[in-house]
Amino acid sequence: MNRIVKILYYLPFVAVLALSAAPALGASNGTGDADVAEARGIVKSFAQTLKGRLTTALSESGPVHAVEVCNVDAPRIAREHEEAGDWSVARTSLKVRNPGNAPDRFERRVLEQFAERAAAGEDLATMEHVETVEQDGRKVLRYMKAIPTGELCVACHGADLEPELAARIDALYPDDQARGFEPGDLRGAFTLSRPLDR
Repeated sequence: MNRIVKILYYLPFVAVLALSAAPALGASNGTGDADVAEARGIVKSFAQTLKGRLTTALSESGPVHAVEVCNVDAPRIAREHEEAGDWSVARTSLKVRNPGNAPDRFERRVLEQFAERAAAGEDLATMEHVETVEQDGRKVLRYMKAIPTGELCVACHGADLEPELAARIDALYPDDQARGFEPGDLRGAFTLSRPLDR
């Protein structure tokens, strides 16, 4: 298995393993444990489903095809989780690959807090934030789970990408900002929300 295949193969495992640790919460504003547990479960399921689809793509066609699968399947997986319940489900970052994943003001604030917390020594792998906010006259529960950059992630998100992979990423994401990461950096976050008066 070459280096890129290993990276794409193990990346989803890193996300799933990070979810098994006991996270440190941000402001909760009275949200219940059941809400947080449900959000965590959705994030875990998202990561596991994406892992399965990437593993199949890698075994059948290799890493360039796996990037294409991620391009199509990650948004589809998010929609599947949305249709199964009443959460909005996505991923975001301060440096996005897909401009459609750009953070809103709340997400940017929390991502910046995650970066500050990490700089102060807190473990990104266990970092999350839950908060109830006012949004368009409604109370909305917002949940975010940090995604750390693992050692293996830098082949797709580091400074030096293999030429064939880089060309495919450029074709799929011409406005890509998600490069130059190093292990231990904040890659981004899973982000979920739902109205509380549903």
